[in-house]
Amino acid sequence: MAMERAATVQGDRSVLVEVAHADYERTRELLSRFAEIEKSPEHVHTYRISDLSLWNAAATGMSAGDILDALRSVSRFELPGHLEHEVRDCIARYGVCSLHESRDDDARLRLAVRDAFVRERLAGDKRVAQMLSPCPDGFFIETRNRGAIKQALLKIGFPVTDLAGLKPGAPLAVELRGDRFTPYPYQDQAAAAFARAGGHGVVVLPCGAGKTIVAMLAVHALQTQTLIITTGREACSQWRRELLHKTNLGEDAVRCYESRAPRVSPVTITTYSMLASKGGTGATGHVHFDRLAREPFGLVVYDEVHLLPAPVFRLTAELQARRRLGLTATLVREDKREGDVFALIGPKRYDVPWRQLEASGHIAAANCYELRVELPDALRASYANADAREQPRLAAENPLKLRALQELAERHAGDRLLVLGTYLDSLNTAGKLLGAPVISGETPHAERERHYAAFRSGQQRRLLLSRVGNFAIDLPEANVLVQLSGTMGSRQEEAQRLGRVLRPKPGGAVFYSLVTRDTVDQQHALHRQLFLTEQGYRYYIEDWAPSADEPGEDSDVPRLH
Repeated sequence: MAMERAATVQGDRSVLVEVAHADYERTRELLSRFAEIEKSPEHVHTYRISDLSLWNAAATGMSAGDILDALRSVSRFELPGHLEHEVRDCIARYGVCSLHESRDDDARLRLAVRDAFVRERLAGDKRVAQMLSPCPDGFFIETRNRGAIKQALLKIGFPVTDLAGLKPGAPLAVELRGDRFTPYPYQDQAAAAFARAGGHGVVVLPCGAGKTIVAMLAVHALQTQTLIITTGREACSQWRRELLHKTNLGEDAVRCYESRAPRVSPVTITTYSMLASKGGTGATGHVHFDRLAREPFGLVVYDEVHLLPAPVFRLTAELQARRRLGLTATLVREDKREGDVFALIGPKRYDVPWRQLEASGHIAAANCYELRVELPDALRASYANADAREQPRLAAENPLKLRALQELAERHAGDRLLVLGTYLDSLNTAGKLLGAPVISGETPHAERERHYAAFRSGQQRRLLLSRVGNFAIDLPEANVLVQLSGTMGSRQEEAQRLGRVLRPKPGGAVFYSLVTRDTVDQQHALHRQLFLTEQGYRYYIEDWAPSADEPGEDSDVPRLH
């Protein structure tokens, strides 16, 4: 019976899963609750049970027994004894340290530590002892160190449960427009899980699954003024449109905060880059952050929290007395700062597998293909002799990718096609080939909005986007996406890009990634696939070559210069 199971659980906390096994899907779904995928080659996938993945599982209500029972149900062999001990020990550390209000001093918080030995360890740790003052059941800390102590204790293996008081914020009467939309059950469940947790944490939902609506439900539940932080101006505009359409809030109650028009409203929407702007004489030296931190916001929403820039983490530590809701499609960060998200914004409070929402029709069914394209003979020497910094660009700008793109565009002539890429030269060349506009970071905001509107209306059926397409843009009609080039194996980018075509629609969606064979492009693609594998997508790999009647090297297909 045990040999019929799909996984081998090893003592180093890795779990090997046989992809072709009949029990693969159940095994993958169970492991995704408390483990992280590390490798996803064709036949055997590798998961890792990390401390952080276990603590996120604990935050969603899983016990050590639940996790161990899940592992036993998928493992071919008996679990290593020391692994069981490590899982129980790790889960037991969740909640040992907790923050509370100090009854008689608003300038201090009480760090309760329920284990005497842990109290001794903290008192003797040079990194944290300077922030601590002893009290009978733990320590006092200054309120201004609330974020810093949570970061520090997480790093030494003791995540803090933050139970200290939060500012209620100024009241705001918000009603949802039930005549215009009805929340899906999973959206209600996500908002309820956030509220039950005390008002801080992260909700993980697929792109296109309505994370904006989860935030609206939270605002409605809290009835408080709210600051929303997004990835860019287009996202700000999209959030404002959604709030005005789905709530009773008027035009003056919802504003986009910009440097040229720094107006604050009961619901204020701004960008991460705006908060990170340095200047002014305020407490943090970040002029817009210091301006907004003075406002009576009772809730801060972090859109696409996996993209939170490093400079904003320090500023986020200043907002620990506010309710904090992080929204994301993936907890993966390429800079490995998932722990800071956990400590400063909160642990995962709710997630739902992408394939589950696909099966229920809440997001589009998607087929994912990697098309491997040869590097032309004439370019192989240039690639081989290039340094490591140049090779990704040369592989990405493979001119045969343009022929493959042209073939895909012809195959999907009646569809709404998005082409995304990292390198502007190849994108601009592809735009000429397809007769379609290219939108990059240099494209003026008004021009971007004009092209987006033309795509939504069907007047324009093809659109090419640089990395601006990774972020929240509202193009629900798109059903075919071709990835011409990507960023150094970024799993979070893969999540964002696939999400561009996942809004529910008849016929589902197709995602193609064009990859230059036997180059760093292929290596990076293998890493990007980890995200799709984690979510349960099968990534079909095919070889592409010009058909027999394709033009030769002297064809009229535009070339890069």
